Formats: sequence, C-alpha cells, structure tokens
Amino acid sequence: MTKYTVLESSRTALLVIDVQRALFTRPNPVYEESKMIGIINGLVERAHLYGVPVVFIQHSNEKILQKGSNGWKLHPALNPEPDDYKVQKTKGNSFLEPALMSIMEARDIRNVIITGLVTQNCVRATSLGGLNLGYQVLLVKGGHSNYSQDPTVVIERVETELEGAGVHLVDPGEIAFR
Repeated sequence: MTKYTVLESSRTALLVIDVQRALFTRPNPVYEESKMIGIINGLVERAHLYGVPVVFIQHSNEKILQKGSNGWKLHPALNPEPDDYKVQKTKGNSFLEPALMSIMEARDIRNVIITGLVTQNCVRATSLGGLNLGYQVLLVKGGHSNYSQDPTVVIERVETELEGAGVHLVDPGEIAFR
C-alpha cells in the first residue's frame, strides 16, 4: 500500500533548482538525467492542476552560468508556464534570494518540495535553508541529481544527512495535494 504525503496546495510551493543547460554539458553526465527531468515535469504538471506555485530557480555566476547566456537558460525539456515564477540567484541557498522570500511570504507558504541540481550544493543548501526558516521541506527522491564521478554515493550521503536534519524524503508518487 502506498503511503501519501498530503499537502495543502495553497500553502505549498514546488522549487525547481538550477536545471540549466550548462550543467548538462559537464565532463561527467548528470546522473539519470531523463528520469529526473520526467519526475520534475510530472510534479510541475500536478502542481499546476492543484494551483501549487512552481518556482524555477536559475543560478548565475561568472563561469558557465553567465546570466542571459545559452548555458544559463533552463533545460529545453522543462515546460514553465507564464504564471510560474522565475527566480535568479547567485548563492547556493535559494532562500537567501529576496525574490524567493517575497513569493513565499506573499503566498503564506509553509511546505516546500525541492527538486533539481546539484544534490550536494544548491539542493542541499536550499533544503537546509528552508529548514532553518521553519518550512516543512520535502526532497523528492529521483527528482534531484548531480554530475559527480560517484553520483549515487553523493545522493545517498546527502539524502541521509538531510533526513537526519529534518528533511522529508519522498517518492514523487507519494506526493498528493488537497
């Protein structure tokens, strides 16, 4: 029997972190890229059906993610809708970006579903940042990844650390909205 994590749609946001073109061109490929993109797109579609705000977050730096460059753009398989939020950041923890905090506060968000790249950096930092601010943080299994030489080791280590800190690890099919 499947257990469900039922979230109030009006108090939940889906964060899609740094799923940007340049991160898919690294020497090591993004682990299970197609599976991750499919999971994210499925969650985005469900979020849209239930009125859950979707926030696409884009990192910028002076290296491969220069703002406005082709590599900085979202992965072409993502399908943001006009009403989805877009937030730009320069730090690992997305919650340090005032634009994201404005969205969260204006909508009285209490639950955040986290997906995206890179597991051990921005996904980890944003998950811990959300916990520190008192949000219920749900990290989607298979909905985040990295391009490390040992990607599964990195994922297991970070998921274990985050779960110990209070993040809820959830399978994408276990998330339900009301």
